[in-house]
Amino acid sequence: MRLVVEDGKIEFGGEPLIEHINFNVNNNDKIAIIGKNGAGKTSLLKVIQGELDLTFDSTNLSGYINKSNDFSLGCLKQISFSNENITLEETVLECYKEIIELEKKLRKLEDKMQKDTSDKIINEYSKTHDLFENLGGYYYQKEYSTVLKKFGFEKDSFNKPIASFSGGERTKIAFIKLLLSKPDLLLLDEPTNHLDIEAIEWLENYLKNYKKAFIIVSHDREFINKVAETVYEIEHKKLYKYTGNYDSYLKQKEAMYNTLEKMYVQQQKHIEQTETLINKFRYKPTKAKMVQERIKQLEKLERIEEPPKENNKTFKMDINPLSESGKNVLFLNELEYGYDKALGRINLTIIKGQKLAIIGENGTGKSTLLKTIMGFIEPLFGEIKYGFNVKVGYFDQQSATSVSEDTILEDYMKAYPFLTNQEARKDLGAFMFSKTDVDKKLKILSGGEMVRLGLCKIFKKKPNLLILDEPTNHMDIDSKETIEKMLKDYKGTIIFVSHDRYFVRKISDSLLVLENNEATYYPYGYNQYMAKKEDKSYEVKVEVKKEEKPLVNKDKNALKKELAKVEKEIEEYEEKIKNINEQFELEEVYSDFMKTRELEEIVENLEDELQILMRRWEEIIKNLE
Repeated sequence: MRLVVEDGKIEFGGEPLIEHINFNVNNNDKIAIIGKNGAGKTSLLKVIQGELDLTFDSTNLSGYINKSNDFSLGCLKQISFSNENITLEETVLECYKEIIELEKKLRKLEDKMQKDTSDKIINEYSKTHDLFENLGGYYYQKEYSTVLKKFGFEKDSFNKPIASFSGGERTKIAFIKLLLSKPDLLLLDEPTNHLDIEAIEWLENYLKNYKKAFIIVSHDREFINKVAETVYEIEHKKLYKYTGNYDSYLKQKEAMYNTLEKMYVQQQKHIEQTETLINKFRYKPTKAKMVQERIKQLEKLERIEEPPKENNKTFKMDINPLSESGKNVLFLNELEYGYDKALGRINLTIIKGQKLAIIGENGTGKSTLLKTIMGFIEPLFGEIKYGFNVKVGYFDQQSATSVSEDTILEDYMKAYPFLTNQEARKDLGAFMFSKTDVDKKLKILSGGEMVRLGLCKIFKKKPNLLILDEPTNHMDIDSKETIEKMLKDYKGTIIFVSHDRYFVRKISDSLLVLENNEATYYPYGYNQYMAKKEDKSYEVKVEVKKEEKPLVNKDKNALKKELAKVEKEIEEYEEKIKNINEQFELEEVYSDFMKTRELEEIVENLEDELQILMRRWEEIIKNLE
């Protein structure tokens, strides 16, 4: 297959969206298209699909688009369900019609060969078998059952009719059909949106081994790194091509910019020197010939354009906390979270400055856990306690949707009624809402705009604990990188849920992994987690440790040392609590409500820590016995 666009242009409302498009796709190409929101990525996909026409300059005779006639093209819009009464398995099997027909033919030929062993029959069987094998006939059943499972469809749902699935589930089924139909050119627009990490990893592996060509539009940098071999970026209304994955693109782009800038500066210096020379000797007869030669040189000189500076305009705000929390920020004591049944149990203390990422498959309860911590859902068991002086800022996925008639400015000023109109506009401007943007109604905003507004409202409070549920959804790469920098520099504590592995890798210093109705805490970041996850010997070692119950078999001397340390700490905490309680009897304390409340919070914080030490003391005593 081959698709070529030469010197094309995409226009929107008579204005150029992308100019001088030079783009080509060949067999087995693995292409990613990136760019800011609104740059024209989806429009370029529409051109490839034939939904949008290119324009060419009337003076340009070379521009054209050329597609070979012998290739199939697949995109999500083309997938439909002809009969919603058939089962999930039956609709997926429609992708394997050719294989199923060959399978039937093989069975018939096998029956014939029981009676007829002529060369004709044997040759026909051999050719049919080779084609069946090359098309994946021996593993297609495993392939579709695996992909269904990875996308959240268990075996007991295979026989359910398509009509019984929700809209979101049907979209997933259509996506699965698109992948399994294996067109010569596969077009995927933001394919990782709303997929959990396990499904994304499966999709990566599938595309890396895809025998044909694909083009993806994505803001998922980790995904692009894993699957792309060519990156096209739309920037400044132009299309730039880079070889390799996302990391390679970053290096090449920087190198290209530095080279162009150097060439531009050198040429400008040469032009300036030549013009100075011309002006100096212009009116001297003896230098007339030399002057004319220099003038002609300048006229013939192919001017290098100044490389456009990268448009890094994005949102910014000082989000560091107004006040510090205590050392221990959040206690999850034997916490069971869920609705009808527990999705997991957690016993964990979050400390000041920690940046904890919560990851896991869809349905494991990540958002449910955050809502439980926030008090929107009652715990099924256990308790949640905040530490001293903790101020929470919470962002949830619903922040990206609204049907409100309020404008951006009205909504923001409802949250902060003490601000003047000018102060509110300044805050919103810092999050890229222009003077005219602030009058837009919430109900017409894009997902990315709603996320920016939600974060602006939360960050304005300057809390010392941020609890964030998928904060980078709907954001382009530049916006994600801005959020990353803000959160990396943030001095408070962060608990966040994200499927964006690049984001998790950059921000987290610890992980809480939810799987199989268990919550496992890892006191390190995503890189180390993945390294140990992929190390099979490590996994076996962990499994053995779990079975052998290492605490029970721990060296008694080490346990006795730890017991002495814990007992000393218990004494210290009890002494601290006693000293503070004595202060309540002082007139300058009990007559000052604010001082009394402050001391009460300190005592509560100390007592929480004391309880943790007491539980550890009991555990050590039990193990020694």
